[in-house]
Amino acid sequence: MTTSSQGPARHARRVEPVAPIAETAPAATAAPATTAVAGPPASLPDAAGPRKPARDRYFDLLRAVALFRVVFYHLMGWSWLPVVFPSMGVMFALAGTLMARSLKRPPLDVVRGRLRRLLPPLWLLGAIGVSGMVLQGWRPDADGHPGWWWLHLGYWILPLSDPPYADGLRGVHGVLGPDWGGELAGPLWYLRAYLWFVLLSPLLLRALRRLPWATILMPLALAAVLEFAHPALPGDRFPSALTDFSTFGACWILGMAHQQGVLRRIPRYAVPSVAPAIAAVGLWYALTHGFRQGHDLDDIPFAQSLWSFATVLLLLHFSPSWPSWPRLLRPFDRLITLLNSRAVTIYLWHNICILIAATLWDQLWRFETLELHFTWLLESSWPELPVTWALVALCVMAFGWVEDLAARRRPRLWPDGRVRHGGGAHGRPAKSGTRGSGRAPGQAL
Repeated sequence: MTTSSQGPARHARRVEPVAPIAETAPAATAAPATTAVAGPPASLPDAAGPRKPARDRYFDLLRAVALFRVVFYHLMGWSWLPVVFPSMGVMFALAGTLMARSLKRPPLDVVRGRLRRLLPPLWLLGAIGVSGMVLQGWRPDADGHPGWWWLHLGYWILPLSDPPYADGLRGVHGVLGPDWGGELAGPLWYLRAYLWFVLLSPLLLRALRRLPWATILMPLALAAVLEFAHPALPGDRFPSALTDFSTFGACWILGMAHQQGVLRRIPRYAVPSVAPAIAAVGLWYALTHGFRQGHDLDDIPFAQSLWSFATVLLLLHFSPSWPSWPRLLRPFDRLITLLNSRAVTIYLWHNICILIAATLWDQLWRFETLELHFTWLLESSWPELPVTWALVALCVMAFGWVEDLAARRRPRLWPDGRVRHGGGAHGRPAKSGTRGSGRAPGQAL
């Protein structure tokens, strides 16, 4: 939890027990997109070759909305935001769609490509974060098991489990609030869950082809067992990984099923009839099990699994095919392209950006006039929102280049898809008929 360290009556900000991973936006099921492991964007036809399918901008929109909602929720802490749009379920579903399409190639090559794109941004975060924690006094005995501390640091390299971090760090006065290590590591559960989904995907895809609906519903059944049977599970790391799989596994497999055409084989009326009922059960369970500010869907995994599953099912069912933007969304092309192009960077660094913004804003409590007459403003999180996104933009420019290197692209400072003067969106000479709008590189999330 992120709390204010200065000023009276400062409200607490709840951190979603995450937050991510975006990928190359998939094309509509009926018209498969280009590569699943992101590389240079597909070009429109020219004299050298045939036309390649365009990106499906509908999925780009979903990912951008999901990422914005994650940042907004971590700042405001409103419990109803995950109900309005369950970002994590949507992000897992989009990644599952891309993974299923990629598995037309050898599974080992696909898994290696995913790791190559995912891990370098984490390594940069770890190099900066772990160094800072050590400089502020983090030592092996502070972790409670000094004999294993150095081994656990390996999770910053390959996050098969949650990487260790320092609790209770003092921060940097006036700039970085206390306990920043926990804020830095907060989003990493998503990378760990994503990594396991990637490793399991070849097996899940095989099961999906043989027993489609049993495979799709299996994580929901597991969520029910964990919720109602309360099985005794060893340790702390295994139960958390199993809970994440039971909560979001159905969304990942739904994304795979969408790409495989499973959802198209059911009657059109079935999804709009069944999905709202499943969502209603999930919401009812949440409301009867303490759903409130500070205890939302993230703290009620069974309710989260049902609500996310139903929402993703509806979004995939009504999925339009947008090779180009509808007229109303065209003004947002560059913003959505940027969010998709730097999804990993934004996701990994946004918690620290929020903490810095809150720390800077809290310095205004030192001014007596503001404290006496503008307490309502000082207690509000709204002024922190533009500061947070300004800091996120700085992180995009400072650290986003790692995503380009991981994807074997030339590093770019601000990849919003804009066509540069005398070249394409990536600084290369534009081919005949190529347009900057509607083309964007993919991500690892």
